[in-house]
Amino acid sequence: MSCSSCLGEFEFTPEEIEAIAARGGLLSLEIECSLVCNYRCRYCYVQDSLVHTNELTSEEMRDVVMQAKALGARKIIILGGEPMIYPGIMELIEFIDAQDMQTEVFTNGSNLSEARAMQLAKANVRVVLKMNSFNPAVQNDLAGHEGAFDNIQAALANLKKAGYPSSKQFLAISTVICQSNIEELPQIWKWARDQEIEPYVEMITPQGHARQNKALDVSSERVQQLFEVIAELDRTNYKRTWTPQPPLVGNKCLRHQYSCLVNSQGEVMPCVGVTIPLGNIREQPLADILQESEVMQDLRNYRQRIKGPCAACEKASHCYGCRGAAYQLTGDYLASDPLCWRNIERQDAISCLPIAVEQLIPQRDGMCLIDELVSVEERRGTARAKISETCLFVDEQGDLDEVAFFEMVAQAAAAYEGFRTNRFDDQRIQGYLLGARNFKLFKRAHVGDRLTISATKQAEFGEFSIIRGEIRRDEVLLAEGDIKIWHK
Repeated sequence: MSCSSCLGEFEFTPEEIEAIAARGGLLSLEIECSLVCNYRCRYCYVQDSLVHTNELTSEEMRDVVMQAKALGARKIIILGGEPMIYPGIMELIEFIDAQDMQTEVFTNGSNLSEARAMQLAKANVRVVLKMNSFNPAVQNDLAGHEGAFDNIQAALANLKKAGYPSSKQFLAISTVICQSNIEELPQIWKWARDQEIEPYVEMITPQGHARQNKALDVSSERVQQLFEVIAELDRTNYKRTWTPQPPLVGNKCLRHQYSCLVNSQGEVMPCVGVTIPLGNIREQPLADILQESEVMQDLRNYRQRIKGPCAACEKASHCYGCRGAAYQLTGDYLASDPLCWRNIERQDAISCLPIAVEQLIPQRDGMCLIDELVSVEERRGTARAKISETCLFVDEQGDLDEVAFFEMVAQAAAAYEGFRTNRFDDQRIQGYLLGARNFKLFKRAHVGDRLTISATKQAEFGEFSIIRGEIRRDEVLLAEGDIKIWHK
């Protein structure tokens, strides 16, 4: 599947979203009940390498539902895998319904019998069918399953018998934009509108299977044309007016303001596209994870944090493109969206990891011990370095002085902070290494060695931080321990 769950602020007003973002709560929560699936969709975000073991138990899912409710959530979105083949799906739905919360299920139509459709209708479940084409061959090919088209038709028939769509029984189709179906998408849109089915049409996030199926890709110019054609269709035929903006046709995604994902292993992530673990519900309460997460704080404060062309765009007050596309293509969840058609001529202005640290930290020449920042995660930055003969910390034998390990960790932490807070050029972050504790040195480093340095923020007190550092040469751990730094 794609990140269809990102779609739409259909139930929530801008005022509700702004209020919940301000207090760090939730209006909705996505849960992967299991990664087990009977299809192999060519655009699915799930990696084949992901394991299906140690998945959340029914009790753990019920518990996280209650935690989300306590944070203000009114809707639970159930993802997969394929939810309708999950053995405990109806028990989970009934539990959510008993909490007076809305359930939304994304399904490929499998196992959606007439009796099951009646059960869903009774619980007022919002159903979203993954339907990508009127052509059986195209639908089956995109789903990676020969019977996909027939399953959808049967599921539609059963849902209609159960009363879908209606004011209580919400029905939508989830459709991705790709080379295989782009010509028929206006027709699919019109069919859905005429059936009173909500069309969820979106750009594919470049991850998982989609990265392996480049033939599905559509140019940004062609995507823009499609958005404009459908906007005119909606305006002319259905009196619906909206401004085209990626990644969703007829809508916008600001979901990080009010939602998050709990995957099947219990990891909390901003969404299926921004695959940065913020914490695990098996180790911390959901409220604590969200409150402590710098990634979520950045996304909720996107107007101050977003970088590059998107920051200067006239749409910036209510649009940030697709954060998933930005993260997957640049390694930076705050980068401008490379797939937005407004950025076609601005690719060089979009930040991308790895990035040279000269843009991020004040050290120069022999005092700069790291070369580039390669990744930014939750409270963690990873840098690389090659030990040079010109380094001030190298002796006549070519050995690196052990004190340089402390400074490497401090510089990696500064590079992380500077990159995350968008401090470039003359606004480079300033700071001092104040001390170290429990720092263990296992092996020496030498001229020519290529090192990987990770800096993880353990605690923060105003302008002071405790950083956990690790320095490796390939897989060999050279040093590890904590440092204390001051920065501003």
